[in-house]
Amino acid sequence: MVTEAPPPPDGTEAAVGPVQPTTEAFVEVQESAEFGELRRTYRSFAFPLTVAFIAWYLLYVLLSSYAGGFMGTKLFGNINVALVLGLGQFATTFLIAWLYSRHAAERLDPKAEAIKSRMEADA
Repeated sequence: MVTEAPPPPDGTEAAVGPVQPTTEAFVEVQESAEFGELRRTYRSFAFPLTVAFIAWYLLYVLLSSYAGGFMGTKLFGNINVALVLGLGQFATTFLIAWLYSRHAAERLDPKAEAIKSRMEADA
């Protein structure tokens, strides 16, 4: 890789960066109870919401395919059930993203940061 940046002023090479943990260290952390708890915390949030959203999406698709009369029911003006449920899909997507962001900031990030800090300190 060629760059146009000049070399360091004192002629020494730039620092390579922090020392990376070994493969054995990563495996050890992956098998630890703390990492298992981090995984459980993530999965207990992500899997149920994923299943719920897929079920909600499939319900919308099935209603659109097989319940055209119901989906075409006008609620007010030119707004029908299909439009409201379709917009509900977008609202649900943003709601889940917001909930996950909060969940990650409150529960996942502190645990992950603790694991990362300990690995960097041991390297």
